[in-house]
Amino acid sequence: MPENSASFTGDIPSHYDSGLGPVIFYNYADDLAARCRAHAPQDVLELAAGTGIVSQRLRRKLPPGCKLTVTDLHEPMLELAKAKLSDAKNVAFQPADAMALPFEDGSFDLIACQFGVMFFPDKAAAFHQAARVLKSGGHYVFNVWAPMTRNPFSQIADTIAAQFFPEDPPGFYKVPFHYGDPEAVKADLSGEDWSQVSHETVTQNKTIEDPEKFAEALVYGNPLVDEIRSRGGVDPDEIASAILDELRNRFGPPPLQMPLEAVFFTCRRQ
Repeated sequence: MPENSASFTGDIPSHYDSGLGPVIFYNYADDLAARCRAHAPQDVLELAAGTGIVSQRLRRKLPPGCKLTVTDLHEPMLELAKAKLSDAKNVAFQPADAMALPFEDGSFDLIACQFGVMFFPDKAAAFHQAARVLKSGGHYVFNVWAPMTRNPFSQIADTIAAQFFPEDPPGFYKVPFHYGDPEAVKADLSGEDWSQVSHETVTQNKTIEDPEKFAEALVYGNPLVDEIRSRGGVDPDEIASAILDELRNRFGPPPLQMPLEAVFFTCRRQ
C-alpha cells in the first residue's frame, strides 16, 4: 500500500461532493445513518466526515436532542460540511486526527465513520482512540470499501491513470480499496477494547446518472489529480475522458449501471 499522504484540499472537496457523492456515497450514507439511529444515541462523534454527506443524514435521522460532533482532518472538507448544516441545532464542528482524538475518555455513546478508516495510517491506534472516547457499551459504526474487484469503477480509474504513467503509476486508489478483507479489519480491533464486533457486506447496483461528471470526479475529486499534476506532461482532462470511455464500454449502453460493494462494521465497547 502506498504511503498515505492524501490531502483533500483546493477544488477537490467540491468535485468529491457533487461528482462522487450521488453515485458512490449517498446510498451507503443513508444505510450508515439508519444503523446509527437504531442504537438511540445521545452524543455522537463522526470521524472523517468529509463534506458532510453522512453528517446531514445523521442530523435528520437522530433525535433533535442528540448532540452531533462532526470532525475531519482536512478543514476544506469540513467547511463544506459546515455550510450544509449551518442551520442545524446541536451540531459542533472540529478538525481532528482520528489517531489522536482531542476528546476526554468516555465522551460519546456512538461513533460513526463512512469510508474513512482506510485512510488512517495506524488503524489499530485509531480504533483504540475510538474505544477510548466511547462510553462503556457504546458503539462504533463504520464501513469500508470491498476490494477493487468488487468495485470496478475504482479498477477503471486506477488502470487508466497507470496507462498514462506506466513507469510511475499514481497510487491513490490503492489506499481506499486496500482494506476490504473483514478479517484484516477485525485483526486491528483489539479484543481488550471491544466486546462485540459484527460485519455485513452490502452490495448495490448503481445507475450513473451523469457519467461525464462522475468520470471527471474520479480524477478531480480526490488526490489522484495532484498525483497527475505532480508528474506533469498529461492534462487531467485526458485521463477523465479515457475513464469515461471505459465506463461506457464496461457499463453501457445507457443507462450505465455498475456494482458497488462495501462492508459495514458494528463494534460494541467493552
